[in-house]
Amino acid sequence: MSGLILKNVTLADGQRCNIVIKDNLIKDIVPAEQQCEKEQQCRDGQCREMQASEQQCGNKQQCGNKQQCGNKQQCEKEQQCREEQCREMQASEQQCGQEQYQVLDAEGMMALPGFINMHCHSAMTLMRGAQEDDFLKGWLDKIWKMENNLTPDVVYAGTRLACLEMIKSGTTCFFDQYRCISASSKAAQDMGLRAFHAYDFMNFFDQSVIEKSKQECREKYEESKEWSPIANFAVSCHAPYSVSKELLCFASEFAAEHNLVLNVHLSETEQEVKDCIAKHGKTPTEYLDSIGYLSSNVIAAHSLWLSERDLDIYAQRGVTAIHNINSNLKLASGYKFLYKEMKQRGINIAMGTDGCASSNNLDMLEAIKTMALVQKAWREDPTVMTLQELMEISSANAAKALGINAGRLEKGALADLMLVDTTGLAFVPQISPLANFIYAANSSCIDTLICNGKVLMRHRVVEGEEEILAQAREYAKHLLR
Repeated sequence: MSGLILKNVTLADGQRCNIVIKDNLIKDIVPAEQQCEKEQQCRDGQCREMQASEQQCGNKQQCGNKQQCGNKQQCEKEQQCREEQCREMQASEQQCGQEQYQVLDAEGMMALPGFINMHCHSAMTLMRGAQEDDFLKGWLDKIWKMENNLTPDVVYAGTRLACLEMIKSGTTCFFDQYRCISASSKAAQDMGLRAFHAYDFMNFFDQSVIEKSKQECREKYEESKEWSPIANFAVSCHAPYSVSKELLCFASEFAAEHNLVLNVHLSETEQEVKDCIAKHGKTPTEYLDSIGYLSSNVIAAHSLWLSERDLDIYAQRGVTAIHNINSNLKLASGYKFLYKEMKQRGINIAMGTDGCASSNNLDMLEAIKTMALVQKAWREDPTVMTLQELMEISSANAAKALGINAGRLEKGALADLMLVDTTGLAFVPQISPLANFIYAANSSCIDTLICNGKVLMRHRVVEGEEEILAQAREYAKHLLR
């Protein structure tokens, strides 16, 4: 099977169409009434021979009586068209021209771009609920102790659990900042999700591990050349308060040399900013800019406590700001993400969930709803963020930052998308299906997920789900020892 046809699907603007997927790309989007040549013949009610002024039946005899030919002497092709409505197009495996397609009936479904989760620590699914009701510093102390028990097998199990959760909540791509990236990349590839796996530098200013970290980064990058096309290597530095200047500069140079996405936690808390000013005389953003770290390949997670000067630097360097609203709220890090000021400066903005140890889930739909509600509330302005902007923040803007052709349903884009079941109560009435999706529904309405042209979930069923859950339960015990 070389492709998919999503038949009778509805787009967010209400248009009914058929989405044709070939290999890993969207080949075409056509109005629902337009079909391949054989189905069009069926809709016309005549096969090509019967449409001509003089028709021939199967035995090549001309039909002098149309009624007789239509009722008694129908040629084989007309019989197929009239009685079976183009058998090839209705069967689960179809042939249109010379290419083989699987047809998915998407009646009652709305197609949307798959979410792109721009900041998570996937294997932290196994730490869900491990440290509740604490500030960031106390939370970090607990989590870092637990991470001493991490092994590649634990990371593999935790990442598969994360991928399962993301598939069931509409995510087709994620940026992962965590340890044991060989294990995490294998897990994501096995699950079929597109991902960016960042080698993460965090030396706590210990000079003795610098060269080892540099070498390991080089080795993992070379290893990544054997990964599948949906797996991508990236580089990350945990934060300016946990990584020495030498490693920050190395990471920046390495990312630039190999054209890689470069990540960092930046200005997550007010205390982080105060400490950086006390140590360097600069905000974290100013400090990173002064050493040449910031550029258009940088994605800055949190970006919460930013000054006007910081915002100008983001705009000048082309930095993408990643909002992690649920984590920031839960850890009381803050909530006044400067969306309006960033938008005015043309700063690219995307969304992340953070890890399950802090935000407790990887549900992007929940995250964008919370972002919108909080923005509207603290700004006292219901117009500050539109439905379309929310969708772009969770998909197209993220794709732009990652340099991939995704986040939009258009011809030639990567076939990364979800089908939303709009027959449930949250979608009645359908005055605004997109508003229903974001504000009324939850991720259980996501029926089907397609990544890289492959169906990963259909009717909310993911292959191997029970085995993934069982393995995760077992390895979670390892972390709690």
